[in-house]
Amino acid sequence: MSVAATSLDIAEHPLVVWNGQHGLPDFDRIDESDFEPAFEVALEAHRRDIEAIANDPEAPTVENTLAAMELSGKPLARVSSIFWVLAGAHTSDVIQALERKIAPRMSRHFSAIHMDEKLFARIDALYRERDGLDLDAETARVLEKTWKRFVKAGAQLGAVEKERLAAINEELAGLGTRFGQNVLADEKDWVLFIAESDLRGLPEFLRDAMAEAASSRGRQGSYAVTLSRSIYEPFMAFSTRSDLREKAFAGFTGRGRNGGDSDNAQVVARTLALRAEKARLLGYRTYAEFKLDDTMAKTPEAVMRLLEPVWEKAVARVAADASEMRAIAAEEGNNRDMDAWDWRHYAEKLRLRKHDFDEAQLKPYLQLDRIVAASFDVANRLFGLNFEELSGISAWHEDVRVFEVKNADGSHRAIFLADYFNRPTKRSGAWMTGLQSGYGLGDGQSPIIVNVMNFAKPAIGQPALLSMDEARTLFHEFGHALHGMLSDVTWPSISGTSVARDFVELPSQLYEHWLTVPQIIRKHAVHYRTGEPMPDALLEKMLAARNSNVGFATVEFASSALVDMAYHSEPEAPEDPLSFEAQTLDRLGMPKAIAMRHATPHFLHVFSGDGYSAGYYSYMWSEVLDADAFAAFEETGDHFDTELAEKLRRHIYAAGGSRDPEELYKAFRGRLPSPDAMMGKRGLA
Repeated sequence: MSVAATSLDIAEHPLVVWNGQHGLPDFDRIDESDFEPAFEVALEAHRRDIEAIANDPEAPTVENTLAAMELSGKPLARVSSIFWVLAGAHTSDVIQALERKIAPRMSRHFSAIHMDEKLFARIDALYRERDGLDLDAETARVLEKTWKRFVKAGAQLGAVEKERLAAINEELAGLGTRFGQNVLADEKDWVLFIAESDLRGLPEFLRDAMAEAASSRGRQGSYAVTLSRSIYEPFMAFSTRSDLREKAFAGFTGRGRNGGDSDNAQVVARTLALRAEKARLLGYRTYAEFKLDDTMAKTPEAVMRLLEPVWEKAVARVAADASEMRAIAAEEGNNRDMDAWDWRHYAEKLRLRKHDFDEAQLKPYLQLDRIVAASFDVANRLFGLNFEELSGISAWHEDVRVFEVKNADGSHRAIFLADYFNRPTKRSGAWMTGLQSGYGLGDGQSPIIVNVMNFAKPAIGQPALLSMDEARTLFHEFGHALHGMLSDVTWPSISGTSVARDFVELPSQLYEHWLTVPQIIRKHAVHYRTGEPMPDALLEKMLAARNSNVGFATVEFASSALVDMAYHSEPEAPEDPLSFEAQTLDRLGMPKAIAMRHATPHFLHVFSGDGYSAGYYSYMWSEVLDADAFAAFEETGDHFDTELAEKLRRHIYAAGGSRDPEELYKAFRGRLPSPDAMMGKRGLA
């Protein structure tokens, strides 16, 4: 039962006082109608906290200013964390309406904090006196990062410029919300129902997933192609019907580009214009320079020095693969040019021809529950963690699973919640977030970490089967989760994944490597019917074929990263972003038969919020690090070398943002990497 919103007491409300089992929110006592009044009260409480710090008559100290700020606003943090989990993983009309209201409101709230002259004066005084304060290294870094955050948020601007910047940030927050909701609307509304006679070429696992997707939409006896990658990508690979592949491709690439209410063209144009204006207000030539100022890359030029050589090698590989695929198509009597909806289909045939291997052979061995167990097994071998599934605990949806995470000595480490299956109320993709981070300041708190996926839900009584790409995605997001769960810092603002954007993907991408080490894949990849382990011959084929379509995958990714950098490297934003995208791809020589992984109208990383704007390159930047980091384990001859695993835990997974990322990486590896290991990993060396 919901607590009455009209008599909301923030000190007692279940959105703030988490009295559920294991310190979780009691979701049974939370209703959508609770959020708006809770936000109002929590925002006001946080404003009062900040006002008290800013007006403190005592001289500023680390305790009464920096620590007080870090610990302020806990009710707002708790209300927000639950709300944003629901907004992504289980939304509704009520949640979306409030999201459109609250995102700009939150932006205005935090702009006011960062532009508060009295508050910044206290931070500035501490920063100027820092060398004489005898600060430990972590506190010194938090003070520096806090000062820089205030400056980049406009603390040193004049009154007129501050007001304009606050207005820009508020409008950008609303645009990001609108962009994401438009994409979700298109994904939710699009479905292609087909009959059994249209299933030629589709393996059993895909037929079952499509039948379940149709049944969940009230079409028993039919089959549904949806825009979930768990269905869309294997359908594009296995369907022999080019006409149906074309329809699915049009739906997938047309998200946010439909000319209707959910069209994102003008949202993007306005977003880019505001970002460019924001950069100029803050003294930067371009938005890319603004965003990269506090990253490992530092400059757009450094990003391009990474992306351009990779792009050239990938395009050359695509040309070679396309020639071989056209030959296969010609053998089938298809002599037309290859279209974008043909690529995955013929790439699968080329892989089968070269390696005698296709995804349908592999998938029966990749049960979701066993891959989850594999991810836990690796965490136990590397870091001594143990995972116990908890029953009878409610969350935001019945599919959510809850685990207690314990250290090797049996002490509590974290709570982990996993929400694996696709549904219309969930935005696409996969991500890690948290209900709360772990830190030691004040009374401290332990992490409550969340992973969200979009795997196809199986029929009742059937196991969920994953592709190898989906299994890697699970390991990837669990790597992010470990970054949050293993965090061992004092200060909240540098906990867990609060690191430079082009460093944050290192723990996640590195973790993917352990999926296919022999001790793990042989133990956990067992056939869902027979229980037999994956045959060595099939494993060897899978490993041999893993780079068979690397040109396509690299062009898909790199084109998105290059367009992102192009958008944000212009002093003046393009008036017509879609024309700018087309011109950029033409200049790059984008292969005709490949589409960007994230075309502009549905590029959620870049336009649904600001997280990866001028930052999508960071996956590849981190890939340079992860390839080199895993090579360190290979060099020892033991994928779970105890001494190296402890260095990995201490300097990468537990350190958060407590030190500069270059310093952290060198503490682990002894040096910085070159791109060679990454190029070799992708088979592009």
